Amino acid sequence: MTDEDEVMQLVHGRVKWFDPSKGFGFIVSEETNADILLHANVLRNFGQGSVADGAGIVVKVQKTQRGVQATEVMRIDPPEGVVFPLSDEAGQLVGDDMLALPLEPSRVKWFDKGKGFGFANVFGRCEDVFIHAEVLRVSGFADLAAGEAVALRIIQGRRGRMAVQVVSWETAARGVA
Repeated sequence: MTDEDEVMQLVHGRVKWFDPSKGFGFIVSEETNADILLHANVLRNFGQGSVADGAGIVVKVQKTQRGVQATEVMRIDPPEGVVFPLSDEAGQLVGDDMLALPLEPSRVKWFDKGKGFGFANVFGRCEDVFIHAEVLRVSGFADLAAGEAVALRIIQGRRGRMAVQVVSWETAARGVA
C-alpha cells in the first residue's frame, strides 16, 4: 500500500454549497468532522461545471495541511426529497418510465439561471429542447454553461420538446445514468 492509498478515502456526503463563480464549494459528511473542499476543477473532471446544493455526492478525499479536499468525484445524486417538476404535459411519467427514455446527446445553447430556464440542441436535430431550472436542480446541477455537452431525457410537450432529466456527458458516456 502506498502513502497515497493511505490518505485517500471514499466519502459519502451532501453538497453544502457550491459557487461556480468562486470556483469552489464544500461538502458535509458524517464520515469526517471537517467540511470537504470541492474545487471546480475536480467537479469539471467529473464532467459538470456546477452541482446543486443538497445533492448527494461520493468523492475520494485527501487530507492536506489546509484541510480535507475532494480529489475525485465518483457519483452525484439529486437532492433528496425532490420530485421531478413535470407539468401536465408529462402525464403520469414515473421514475422507471423516465429512466426508460433514451439519453440524447446534446449541447447547451444557453441557460439563464436568473430566468430559470434555457435551451439545448440535440446532435443531429434542429429544434430546441427546453430545460427548466427545477429539472436541472433535481438532476443534481446548479447551472449550465453555453456549449456544455450533456445528455438529456426528453418528452414531447405542447410547445415542443422538453428535458425531464439532465446528465453530464461523462456520466452518460460511462453508462452509469
